[in-house]
Amino acid sequence: MPSVCFYFQVHQPYRLKKYRIFDVGHDHEYFNDHSDRSINNEKIFHKVAGKCYLPTNALMLELLNKHPEFKISYSLSGVFMDQMEEYSPETLKSFQKLVDTGRVEILDETYHHSLAFLYSKEEFVRQIELHRDKVKKLFGVTPTTFRNTELIYNNELAVYVEKMGYKAIIAEGADHILGWRSPNFIYRSPGTKKIKTLLKNYKLSDDIAFRFSSRSWSEWPLTSEKFSQWVGEINGNGNLVNLFMDYETFGEHQWEDTGIFDFMRALPGEILKHPDNEFLTPAEAAKKYESVGEFDAHNFVSWADVERDLSAWRSNTMQKEALEGIYAIEADVFASGDAKIISDWRRLQTSDHFYYMCTKWFADGDVHKYFNPYETPYEAFIAYNNVLHDIRMRIERRKSGRVSSKKKTAVVKKKKTPLVKSSKKKVVVSPAKKKVAKRKSKTT
Repeated sequence: MPSVCFYFQVHQPYRLKKYRIFDVGHDHEYFNDHSDRSINNEKIFHKVAGKCYLPTNALMLELLNKHPEFKISYSLSGVFMDQMEEYSPETLKSFQKLVDTGRVEILDETYHHSLAFLYSKEEFVRQIELHRDKVKKLFGVTPTTFRNTELIYNNELAVYVEKMGYKAIIAEGADHILGWRSPNFIYRSPGTKKIKTLLKNYKLSDDIAFRFSSRSWSEWPLTSEKFSQWVGEINGNGNLVNLFMDYETFGEHQWEDTGIFDFMRALPGEILKHPDNEFLTPAEAAKKYESVGEFDAHNFVSWADVERDLSAWRSNTMQKEALEGIYAIEADVFASGDAKIISDWRRLQTSDHFYYMCTKWFADGDVHKYFNPYETPYEAFIAYNNVLHDIRMRIERRKSGRVSSKKKTAVVKKKKTPLVKSSKKKVVVSPAKKKVAKRKSKTT
């Protein structure tokens, strides 16, 4: 019977307020609007914590205590961890209790949930190192499994991450790459030697994450008994069922009154009714199972939208212009030496900003509308572009300030030099006076 691997993405961005052109040059606080509930990051965090993080963490701790065989894993973005510390220490403590059980794995990712690998390998590495340090500080563990933002993945990424020392990496089990093969096995990427690639079983994952409450779905209502039976049917066609999803599935995307918490509370027990079933973390699965073949992803894949590519973040001119603009100023940002500018620049890399600019209103339209705090993608782009303009101005002011300081120093030096010389006037002595002086010195 198959092993079951639960992985949850936990992320909240610092949303940009509706930053106007009139704010450029005057207002450098980009990420909070206390007058607009839809863009007030603290209020949003508390809302989601109340509906999802706190009750779901309590449920997961209950399951871990009830079932010694139960295991789960999380990827907490750096900006999510920052907001936990700032807005909800209670939420942080609840995650720490889970990790303290010894049966919860924390994964590494880019600190700012960014697309840095696509634009700056140097920044990509810096953000991973920042994330690793943060996880160590808050949870006392060092991750060995990596997941890139929104499961964005290709062969080059796998090779790069392996060189950084990771043992496993997770990706979307995309049909156009797998073909007839199953996502329920371990694979490896061409060019890698040891790192294992775990693939999301998107059909079973999405049954919970997206279809659970859909009354038009032929399998509604979904029960724990029915789902565990589907897991059991993997036997003979796989050894690992990877259930990867957003943590907000519980209580936020699927509200409590849908029965999602009752479903999850009963699921481990149902799966464990078969004595050969087990739960593994990604690191354990990578250690237990060998790869059965190559997952050859020449082009980037992700878990976003029906296309499962990068189109959610860079399919239109607005997105491309914003992405190119933010990474174009990287060198100037670090040359400024301004910690606040660097921090703001990194928060502006968060993938959500570009997701909000997406204009795909077809099969994925409702999804993009649901997560978008702006009325239109164009409004999201205008706010972002104005902020980008302001941060450029701040950099230029830092530059001009340093130049002015240097010029001022140079002027002061020029003024001091002649004053010193004038105080030591050269006295001209005639030859006759020199002779008189000599005689006097001899007689004395």
